[in-house]
Amino acid sequence: MTEDTRCRIVHAAGPIFAKKGFTAATVRDICASAGANQAAVNYHFGDKDALYLEVVRLAHTLRLKQVPFAAWSPDTPPAEKLRRFIRATLTRMLETDGRQWPTQLMLREMLHPTIACQALVEDFVRPQLDQLLGILDDFLPAATPMPRRHQVAFSIIGQCVHYRVAGKVVEFLIPAGELESAFSTERLTEHISQFSLAALTAWNPCPPVPWSETP
Repeated sequence: MTEDTRCRIVHAAGPIFAKKGFTAATVRDICASAGANQAAVNYHFGDKDALYLEVVRLAHTLRLKQVPFAAWSPDTPPAEKLRRFIRATLTRMLETDGRQWPTQLMLREMLHPTIACQALVEDFVRPQLDQLLGILDDFLPAATPMPRRHQVAFSIIGQCVHYRVAGKVVEFLIPAGELESAFSTERLTEHISQFSLAALTAWNPCPPVPWSETP
C-alpha cells in the first residue's frame, strides 16, 4: 500500500507539474489528485523538490520507453543514420501514447530551468547530442573544431524542436489540408533530413571567423 501511494503521487504529479510548472504546482493539488494525504509527500520524498526530480526521471523513462534512441548496424550509411536520428527525435517531440505530459514537462524544463535541468541534460539530452555528434563525424572535416560541430548539431536538433515549440503557430499559418499532407512526422523527417544533408554536403571547412579554443 505504501509503495502504491508513492507511485500514485508520482503519476499524479506529472501532468500537474507539466501544466503549471514547478513553482505554481502545489502539494495540495498533487495529493488531492493522487487521493493521498499531504503529509505523504514528505514521508515518501522528503519535500516537493525531491518529488519533482522523481517526476522528471519518470518523464525520461516513459519517453524513452515509447521512443528509444535511434539504432543501426555498423554498415548503415551515414545519411540513413542521420535520417533515423531525426525520425526518433521528431517522434519523441510530436507523437504520444496518450500521455502528453512527459514531453510537455521536459520542454518546460528546458525553457524554464529548475533544479532538475542538469539531471535532464545529463540523463536525456547529452546522450542524444553525443549520438548526433558521432553521426556528424562522417560528414564534417576532421579538423572541424568542436564549437562548430556543436552549432551544426544544434541546427539539426533545432529544426525538430521548432515543430513542437511553435506547433500552434504552424497550425495558424498553414492551411489544414497542407498541414495534414506535408507536416506529418514522416514528411518532416524527409524534409529535415534532405535539408540537413544538403547543408552538410556543401559544407565549407573554412569558417569566416577562425575559432579559438581559448578566449
